[in-house]
Formats: sequence, C-alpha cells, structure tokens
Amino acid sequence: MHVTQPLAPLRVVIAEDTVLLREGMSRLLTEAGLDVAGTAGDAAQLLHLAGALRPDVVLTDIRMPPSQTTEGLQAAVQIRRQWPGTAVVVVSQHVETEHLFELLADDPRGVGYVLKERIADITQFTDAIRRVAAGESVIDPQVVSRLVARPRRDSPLQTLTERELAVLALMAEGRSNQAIAGQLYMSPKTLETHIGNMLAKLGLPPATEDHRRVLAVLTYLRR
Repeated sequence: MHVTQPLAPLRVVIAEDTVLLREGMSRLLTEAGLDVAGTAGDAAQLLHLAGALRPDVVLTDIRMPPSQTTEGLQAAVQIRRQWPGTAVVVVSQHVETEHLFELLADDPRGVGYVLKERIADITQFTDAIRRVAAGESVIDPQVVSRLVARPRRDSPLQTLTERELAVLALMAEGRSNQAIAGQLYMSPKTLETHIGNMLAKLGLPPATEDHRRVLAVLTYLRR
C-alpha cells in the first residue's frame, strides 16, 4: 500500500527591525502552517540566515537598520542573485514603486511586493507567500493602482483596450486565469482570447523559451 507523505511546510525567514511586528508575523505564520526557520533584525543578519538556513521564502522590510533606507531591498536583491531558488517577498509601509524594478530586474518569478497593511489579513498574506514560493510574481494591488495612474506617452499599452488592460492589471497582481475570469465575469475561453490579443499587441509572439506572461507584466509595470 502506497502512503502519500505530507508536504513539508514552507520554510520562511523573516527580516523586520520592529520587534513586535517581527514576533507577530512569526506567530501568525507559524499558526498558519508555515515553518519560521529564523528571524532577523537587520540586513546583515538576514543575509547570514539566508545562506545558513536556505529557506524557501525570505520576507523582508525595504527599510532596515542602520540607515533605514533600502538595506532590506538590497539584501533581497543579493539573496535572489546568490541563491536564485529562494523566493522573496518584500513588505513595505508605503507604496514605493521606484524600488520595485530593482527587485524585478533579473527575474520577476518568485518575487512579491506586499504592503504591511495586508499582514492583518493572514489568509491573503499567506496565500501571497505560497504563490511567490511557487514561482509566481505577486504585486500588491495598491502598487499596481499607482502604476496604472502614471501617464506615459508612446507606451505599447496605449494599443490595449480597457478590458485587456484590466486583464493585465490582474495578471500583475499575480492572479490565475481562473481568478481573473471570475473577477471580470468572463468565460475562460473569452479570457484566453483577450490574453492572446494583448500579448500580440505587446509584441510578444509565442516562444517556448520566453515567459510571455511575465514579460507582459514587466511591460505593464515599466510603462
């Protein structure tokens, strides 16, 4: 008789300099079934733990000691380059779109950008963590909304219809096709048509070596 072994919980390292928030996240994620392998109070400690523990996911604030500028973000970028298999979720107090592209530059798969206010909804927060660990790119809806509002001339996105832009915005948030179809009240077949038209307009022809969905999202975020 074959017995299926239960999947091991995701191993997570948390980097946050505020003790109460760090301990609160650790407790919430543990109760949600994740394995919090370690916590760090600064970027140097985060880098040490990432190398020593090799977690599935690293959660880090953008602003960390000593300067409270971008130490956490820089550590996340370094972790992604040094240990590409490690997923990274950056959490921020505010919408800081200027930092997003540095994190996404090398490879947006397995990267998340979440506002701290989302942590209170532990179901939504852990779902984002699991999706990033699975290789998705998850961008906070408020960040996407800020990017949508940025006008730019000569953008390839000007060729897209409102419906196609709505599809692309939800893709940028990391939504699955099933979730997008449900939210926009369209059939899966209609959604596939919109996605195909959108990718063609963005100059992303079919190619197995290219991740067209990711490239489309990057085009959207950089517009």
